[in-house]
Amino acid sequence: AKELLNGQQVVLLRCEDMNMSGSLYRAKLKYANFKRKKTNSNPRHGPFHQRAPSKIVWRTIRGMVPHKTARGAASLDRLKCFEGIPHPFDRKKRMVIPAALKVLRLRPERKFCKLGDLSNVFGWKHQELISRLEGQRKVKSEAFHKKKVATQRSQKAAGTKVKVSAEDRKVLEAAGFA
Repeated sequence: AKELLNGQQVVLLRCEDMNMSGSLYRAKLKYANFKRKKTNSNPRHGPFHQRAPSKIVWRTIRGMVPHKTARGAASLDRLKCFEGIPHPFDRKKRMVIPAALKVLRLRPERKFCKLGDLSNVFGWKHQELISRLEGQRKVKSEAFHKKKVATQRSQKAAGTKVKVSAEDRKVLEAAGFA
């Protein structure tokens, strides 16, 4: 939320794999309590209870941002949340926020649950589809990585075999390529 307010574009991927502290049973009780809250005269007026993990995360972050001001609304426009890793982002370099890692946030004996499991209990219908697509993506990604590592190795080996004359080496050093 702080990064969004500072003007950073943020894309959250694999929202279904986000961890929540507390057992699944406790998370179900909390979400059921939230689902109970509705407009008495006409429930279609809200509050709306989204089932998809990306929408739940989006709403959680909305609670951390002054979304009713122009600045807050603009910051929420810079946020994108997805289940899995859809096409344009599967080819881009990703970043992990170390402060959000389970190893650093939760003590090992504490219970936790995945957001995808909670969503599935409350009517999100795409958990199997996302897991199947993620499996396919991981296979492609691993093949790409192996090919990339092999290419890097061959380039490094070719670089060590090359003989460069003394005058060419001097020119390369002057250009900063030594």
